[in-house]
Amino acid sequence: MPPRQTLSSLVVALLLAGCAASGPSSPAERCPEAPVQPAPAAPAADGPMEFEKYQLVLLRRGPRANEIPEAELAAIQKAHIAHLDKMAEEGAIVAAGPFDDQSDDSLRGLALYRVGSVEEARALAEQDPAVKAGRLRVEVMTWMTAKGYVTFPKAKPRKP
Repeated sequence: MPPRQTLSSLVVALLLAGCAASGPSSPAERCPEAPVQPAPAAPAADGPMEFEKYQLVLLRRGPRANEIPEAELAAIQKAHIAHLDKMAEEGAIVAAGPFDDQSDDSLRGLALYRVGSVEEARALAEQDPAVKAGRLRVEVMTWMTAKGYVTFPKAKPRKP
């Protein structure tokens, strides 16, 4: 777990980014009371920090990415998007999308699952037609964020 000061700094940065995302044109007008320093850590008497857990699926270029004929790529991409849409409709994925401007061009995108375990997220992600075709491969891990700091207003509840 990151040191409490580092986590506090990250939370302040995220809050300031949220202020910068909307409202008037200058940062001072958007967030006139934005803190300059991170708030001190809560006293230990408040108990341990609570986390929400998600399963982060990194989509990387797969082992067959360069072998797939151009004629098949459009169909694989369409099936890939349909798979992600189905996972979102079922409430398994809360957010997904491609990467851009990254230094590691093997990273193609991510899907943030909320299914309860890395094993279940991996099983669902490996059903993606682009993964089955070898165009993509998955890396799956748990991502935790302080409870209440991240919401996904368009995410659907999980269907059994």
